[in-house]
Amino acid sequence: MLSQSEHLLKKRQEAGQPAFIPIHVESLRIDKILGFDIYIYVGRELVLYRSQTLPFTYENLERLRENNVQHIYIAHDSKAAYQRYIEENMSDILSDPKIEEVKKAEILYDTSKALIKDVLANPTYSENIKRSQGLVENTIDYILKGRDAFLSLMKITSFNYYTYTHSVNVATFSLALARQLGIDDRNELTVLGTGALLHDVGKSKVPERILTKRTSLNRSEFEIMKKHPGWGGDILRETDLIHEESYYPVLHHHERIDGSGYPFGLVEADMHPYSRIVAIADVFDALTTERVYQSAIETFSALKLMHGMKNNFDPQLLREFTVLMGPDSPGLRY
Repeated sequence: MLSQSEHLLKKRQEAGQPAFIPIHVESLRIDKILGFDIYIYVGRELVLYRSQTLPFTYENLERLRENNVQHIYIAHDSKAAYQRYIEENMSDILSDPKIEEVKKAEILYDTSKALIKDVLANPTYSENIKRSQGLVENTIDYILKGRDAFLSLMKITSFNYYTYTHSVNVATFSLALARQLGIDDRNELTVLGTGALLHDVGKSKVPERILTKRTSLNRSEFEIMKKHPGWGGDILRETDLIHEESYYPVLHHHERIDGSGYPFGLVEADMHPYSRIVAIADVFDALTTERVYQSAIETFSALKLMHGMKNNFDPQLLREFTVLMGPDSPGLRY
């Protein structure tokens, strides 16, 4: 007779899907009902460790720590329940002094990636936009805590390009640049961060064949791609949940200060400061991550290339971003 974990594994394998996914032990809150079963390895087999109907106790956590268990497992079918649990408890996780900053950053980053996947899959679902704003607010609170928290988040940005990782990276770099500029008002950072996180939401309307094409886009494909900023604005207006200034990075992140960008051909005077910040973060991340048609380049080369794109970017912002990403920066990409 199959064990519970073997039955789940068999069921998922037959469907061509992973049966279990790892989660951070430190993400579980003490004495709270989980809402999902958790599993651990005993030998080579995953066995049920704690039922979804029971609270996760301090004794449970200590036992795992004593055995040097850093990751536990949930059934793939419980992924949505775990995501809700983490988002609801994110503030508590990020303020927990017992969790290392790097662990907090990993939990926040992984949660952000999962959320953006949900947004791109169902962009007009208002609950997803509300979740995005909540997560941005948690991120702001986290990076305003101090330099260690801020640096930990910068260190773990993904080097591989997917729309969802790119969105989180761009939000991280945009907020980093805002802090470099001396912006510390929580409301300002939240408005910027929301726009940065959702800047590519319009790509949910771009055909998959174009998004994943392994060679350069032809003219007609590029014309379709150029519509994604406007589509993003339309999607967010339909939900009507974000601050009006959060629209600027969504609509204008491909604009250039000399008027050579798209979709509107704006010049510097017409570009909101948030758009100019996100434009820099967007290009930097695109240059320094691996893409299906382009290899990543290291930080210095990317910044040199961007400085060579005369009149594309706000020169003062680009100088500050260069200082931010200098030799000792945790965000360096070699």
